[in-house]
Amino acid sequence: MLLPYMESGRIEAGCDEAGRGCLSGAVFAAAVILPQDYHHPLLNDSKQLSEKQRYTLRPIIEQDAIAWAVGIVTPQEIDKINILNASILAMHRAVEQLSQVPQHLLIDGNRFKPYNGIPHTCVVKGDGKFLSIAAASILAKTYRDDYMMQLHEQYPHYGWDRNKGYPTQEHRDAIARYGVTPFHRQSFRLTDPQLKLFE
Repeated sequence: MLLPYMESGRIEAGCDEAGRGCLSGAVFAAAVILPQDYHHPLLNDSKQLSEKQRYTLRPIIEQDAIAWAVGIVTPQEIDKINILNASILAMHRAVEQLSQVPQHLLIDGNRFKPYNGIPHTCVVKGDGKFLSIAAASILAKTYRDDYMMQLHEQYPHYGWDRNKGYPTQEHRDAIARYGVTPFHRQSFRLTDPQLKLFE
């Protein structure tokens, strides 16, 4: 069972990102504040859900949340500041857009930089522990998938409708054959088959 909060009575925002391990496309992050007593039988870590379940849950989360927002960092920004900093910046951008200021941030993962003096707790595998982080993981993943589907229309050779920019063999073979696009992360080693990127 995922937990509804870390500390009762405190306004907590769960934060998670999507697309960190990809070779192309922006990194997306979401921040979500859920009601204290929130429960939904389907809500779980986005990696445990089917694509259909994630898209079913997205409008439910958006309707039920006290506040939610999505932050985006472009491939060009990723190349300038590196993917770890870009993931953190995407979370900062999501938190910045929340209509209510949280009293505490629950961050998926083990690295974060303080934002605007709001206390935070890093939670490894947090999307499998807290409802608000799971909700954020679903929003970040589905909005990023939508974005990669749009890019696929412009650049159909890379299989982004299937791999969403992750380093699959199909994606690497297409880079070797067709070269890179303006949406590829130039700072990543794009054609080295020895490299494995982990999300």
